[in-house]
Amino acid sequence: MSLIATIFMLVFVTELISWIGKSVLLEFVYAMYLRIFYRAALARQRTLKSEVLLGKKELLQTSAQDQFAKWAKLRRSVDKGLADLEKLNSDLASARTSFSLQFNSAVWVLTAGLQFVVGWWYRKSAVFYLPPGWFGPVTWWLALPFAPAGSVSCGVWQMACRRVIKVGERVVKDLAAAADAPSEQRAAPADSKGS
Repeated sequence: MSLIATIFMLVFVTELISWIGKSVLLEFVYAMYLRIFYRAALARQRTLKSEVLLGKKELLQTSAQDQFAKWAKLRRSVDKGLADLEKLNSDLASARTSFSLQFNSAVWVLTAGLQFVVGWWYRKSAVFYLPPGWFGPVTWWLALPFAPAGSVSCGVWQMACRRVIKVGERVVKDLAAAADAPSEQRAAPADSKGS
């Protein structure tokens, strides 16, 4: 893949992750991670929850004065279930914290870190050359920091790609809002006529 397309795709993926949100992606990927690697723990958590709820229901229906032995046995069973559930929830919470740290690190490496590496590796390379005289004295700025004169550097190309993608995102959001607005305006008069 050419340098121009590589940088554009890196910037696009970074902006897409930013637009979707890291927390949304984290929740989605973590749910899949749990289903794959912690299937037994999730099943155990569900059964413990249902056992504890059934035990509590039965405990509330049992009189502590009239049926003390049964009530005490149920109470111990509910307490043991709650302790097991709390330990399992604690284990799952620590797994989530660990996964969150690893996920955020991986996302940073695959987006910002990779952009830094590509920018550093190709710092003296031209992404593409400009026709002579098109931008006059501004041409030297487009080659900053180390690209040959008359070319566009990786850093400038990354900034340009990011700006174009952000403008495209804003246009899409405005078009989506404009498409929703007429349907909302049609619904408002219908509501006022019904009143």
